Amino acid sequence: MNNQLAAEGVSDNSHSAQLSDGKFHNTAEVERPSFKKTLGIFKRFITEKKIDAEPKGELPMHCVSHAQLERLSNDTVHFVKLGHSSILAKVYDEYWLFDPVFSERASPFSFMGPKRFQPTPISIAELPNIAKVFISHNHYDHLDKAAIKQLVDKTDSFYVPLGVENDLKKWGVDKQKVHSFDWWQEQNMANSQIVFTPTQHFSGRGLTDGNKTLWGSWAIKVNDKRFYFSGDSGYFAGFKEIGNRYGPFDITFIETGAYDKDWADIHMTPEQSVQAHLDLQGDVMVPVHNGTFDLAFHAWYDPLKRVAKKAGQEQVSLSTPLVGEVFKIQDTAIDKTWW
Repeated sequence: MNNQLAAEGVSDNSHSAQLSDGKFHNTAEVERPSFKKTLGIFKRFITEKKIDAEPKGELPMHCVSHAQLERLSNDTVHFVKLGHSSILAKVYDEYWLFDPVFSERASPFSFMGPKRFQPTPISIAELPNIAKVFISHNHYDHLDKAAIKQLVDKTDSFYVPLGVENDLKKWGVDKQKVHSFDWWQEQNMANSQIVFTPTQHFSGRGLTDGNKTLWGSWAIKVNDKRFYFSGDSGYFAGFKEIGNRYGPFDITFIETGAYDKDWADIHMTPEQSVQAHLDLQGDVMVPVHNGTFDLAFHAWYDPLKRVAKKAGQEQVSLSTPLVGEVFKIQDTAIDKTWW
């Protein structure tokens, strides 16, 4: 079973500065959980009582149709939050997807593991053709095998961290469609720049493939618009460097959720998420990685309450759209306390 779940990793010809002895490494030293600490975390999951881990009622959502997407103008960038960290963007006349997770569970199994609080606002079948799919790293709540298989025939290109290309090829994606990126690697076109930027995190889909594939974030400029998609990260100095190199950003999609004292190096607190946005020189901040799966010990609404409080203190324009709500990159922040 482990071999079936494990990621294949990079090919032998990778020369990434982050790769050593077949594994990728963060820029700063990150605590490696000891066997004892790992057992302690498992014990917490079994014995610790959670409070409000899931919503008691139905969460508000806007359903989105193919026709509605096609009616959006082609003269700017539109976004739709699909749940957790999944974002659909209409970038002028192209559709882009970030970390598309459509499965009911963020898990290798269909019968166990974190289950969605609500469905996605649109199905893959209803989506228009996708020009680009972007993946930040290979964890199950960001890289959904079932979704990738459904997207194969309607997607032109897949942009992935080093090593992830081999999994996509195994899942039926033509190798000509897959573009793998190292940190700071850029793709420049006539009207756009796409950059894979660092985060402080880790990777793995099984028990034997830890850090065999890279992880990161995406900094994107299209015409005069700039936006940033964080993937997952602990707070680190890299946010300032990204901001200095590629900012300021019109909008940032920042991980805000699934944090805990036992893994503080690899997931930010909401307060740190606001600081990351400031480091990135962002204008409007959209907190993602919350409100969809129970992945930690905090209440499901805790990330949103805390990030809203900190954003207010720091005078950050926090945008909290509903799942399925369409908004433009130039819009003012959507101020909705939907949680």
